[in-house]
Amino acid sequence: MAIKMLMFDFRESEKNYFKENELENFDITFYRESLNKDTVSRLPREDLDNAMIISVFIESELDEKVINSFKNLRIISTRSTGVEHINQKAAEAKNIAVVNVEAYGSKSVAQYTFGLILALVRRIVPASKYIQDKQHSCTDFIGRDISKLTLGVIGTGSIGAAVCKIAKFFGMNVIAYDLKEKKEFTESFDIKYVDFETILKQSDIITLHLPYTGNNYHMFSDEQFNLMKNSAYLINTSRGEIVSTTSLYDAITKGKIKGAALDVLECEDMNFKCSRMSDITGGSLQCYLEAKALEELVKLPDVIVTPHIAYETQEAIDYILDVTFIAISDIIQGGNSYRVY
Repeated sequence: MAIKMLMFDFRESEKNYFKENELENFDITFYRESLNKDTVSRLPREDLDNAMIISVFIESELDEKVINSFKNLRIISTRSTGVEHINQKAAEAKNIAVVNVEAYGSKSVAQYTFGLILALVRRIVPASKYIQDKQHSCTDFIGRDISKLTLGVIGTGSIGAAVCKIAKFFGMNVIAYDLKEKKEFTESFDIKYVDFETILKQSDIITLHLPYTGNNYHMFSDEQFNLMKNSAYLINTSRGEIVSTTSLYDAITKGKIKGAALDVLECEDMNFKCSRMSDITGGSLQCYLEAKALEELVKLPDVIVTPHIAYETQEAIDYILDVTFIAISDIIQGGNSYRVY
């Protein structure tokens, strides 16, 4: 008998995987919507009573009420590395296994990060807009040679490490900050670890590659932007909560830093779903303020914002789904190899 599974946050890019792979042991219902306290109230009673597995992405919010709505839930699988959108205590109270996918976007995110760096430093977006509306002077497009710049990498896990390697191929000077320094990494690639204040002061470009822990909420705010070079750029392809959008807007408009490229934002549900941008009921007051700041931020010439797509290559998506079903099968067979809690 097939196991009942619900998959939320289902995207067009995931369809081919299920066409090309036979998953006979699973009876899967697909939902494009995220799972949260609103959507769970609209699910059919059959799904709530019979689903043993649910799969989500980070847009879903699984609080105690959502988790307790499922009668026979045994596994929560998140197609992400981060698990902070899942209430740990509620899952543990019902002995529900939570599994994730590690290091799925190392190459994809690193490549995308450098795409953003090149687009900013070489002013590719303003040049493209010039062709469209002819409102810019050609002198607006003068960029910089990135081989002459210092890249500051904050977080040297699999993605940050991949970014460092690419940067060295471009001839950049690379400095890094991490709570856990990798000695073999510095010896092999001539990358120097420095303290947090030093990386802020010395970097021409700072790129973020660290998980969101709650303790690093708004790690980049007024104080940090005041320490950066006024010619510096900030790149964020990690988690939106690490950067204050309102502080970033102030820093760029007041000339404290040059610009930024963001693929992630705080309150992404409000920011990336345009119909909700002006709906304060869609999130907290802080989310509303962040969304309003974003509306002005994206108008600036030295700012690029994309909708959380750095990891989205077909190879990365297929890898995520492969590991998702390997992890689920492992739990079903009594293993704990991919279990977070």
